[in-house]
Amino acid sequence: MTNVTETNPASMIITLEDSSSSPNSSLLLLLKIVEYFSLAGFVGAAFINIFVSELQVAKIYEIILAATWICLFLINRQVFQNYQQADKLSKIKKNAALYTILTGNLTGENSPMDKSVITAARIQALEYAQELIEDYKKTRRDCRSIYYISQTATIVLSGVTPILVLVDKLEAGVSWLKWLPVICPAIAAIVASIVTSFPFQENWVAANTAVELLEAEQEKFILGVSTLYQYDAMEDGQLSKKAQRAIENFIVQVNTIHLKQVQSASENKQEQPPDSTPTIELTPPTKA
Repeated sequence: MTNVTETNPASMIITLEDSSSSPNSSLLLLLKIVEYFSLAGFVGAAFINIFVSELQVAKIYEIILAATWICLFLINRQVFQNYQQADKLSKIKKNAALYTILTGNLTGENSPMDKSVITAARIQALEYAQELIEDYKKTRRDCRSIYYISQTATIVLSGVTPILVLVDKLEAGVSWLKWLPVICPAIAAIVASIVTSFPFQENWVAANTAVELLEAEQEKFILGVSTLYQYDAMEDGQLSKKAQRAIENFIVQVNTIHLKQVQSASENKQEQPPDSTPTIELTPPTKA
């Protein structure tokens, strides 16, 4: 009597999730707790040093705890970055093998060597797409922050300019206050020129579009919901060929999305008018 062992895809996915958990999470938590304790001790020693200034031991503890907190902060930052990279890599590995598990190819008659090569190739393709996604996310975050901060600064500085004109009427006795009606509009003009000279809003919207398109294409490749990324042939030699074709199709689609964004950015830069800097009237200080 022959025993047939059936592999449940759901149990294999759970096994992948368990194996992808990083052991550095407990170390990260421990270092974070020690960092918070050192910060609390530094604050406590600082308060003691303020209220009991003649206590020299508090000053020594304050210096030691401050140095400890700075060291732990830098160490935790590096450990957290390493943990994030390891977590991303483990997720990519899990996603690379997910389609093979869902289609049941792991229990087929194909050689394990072919399946490991296919999984490694899928990992490389997903890492390439993930690098582009992270780069576009960074561009989106930076451009959006610069755009919002610049717009807010321009509005605030331009709005307070008429109020600052009244400073000349006050007898404050401070000479530099009379220059505020000139300084604030000048800063507002510089900030507005920077915003209009560099297309932060257009870059932010374009990067957001690229992120959405790349993430959607990545999910299609992971789950195999598109005919371009499906390979379920169980004959010898057919699986590797179809898998290679699916990976090539994915790389082509990712490069197409990326090149479209690059071309649109260059076209927008060429079509931008050379003289688009707004002018803001400067109000000189009036002499009393």
